[in-house]
Amino acid sequence: MAKSRLTRELAEKFNPVSHTAEDDARLFADPKFRDAYDALEEEFTALNALLEARKEAGLTQAQIAARMGTTASAVSRLETSLSSEKHSPSFATLRKYAAACGKKLVISFA
Repeated sequence: MAKSRLTRELAEKFNPVSHTAEDDARLFADPKFRDAYDALEEEFTALNALLEARKEAGLTQAQIAARMGTTASAVSRLETSLSSEKHSPSFATLRKYAAACGKKLVISFA
């Protein structure tokens, strides 16, 4: 029972806010919006990779934190740091996060 609740909570947590095609067209018609959106592509890609790894592992931030030897609030800061310019996580931290999810950190350039 607890597992199905956790699965449901994870699914709810990672569902994006729905937008209509009209919403997207209106927003992307503004060159300033489009430029700002495009500038964040790498951050969103990295954040999505973290969240997907945790989702695939079926783990909460607290469980990831326990595996990393840190706190849930530190994991929360790590996940949100990729969408802000306040802090850039180290490779060591990203490696620990990946390992906690049963993954391996791989960085590539396109």
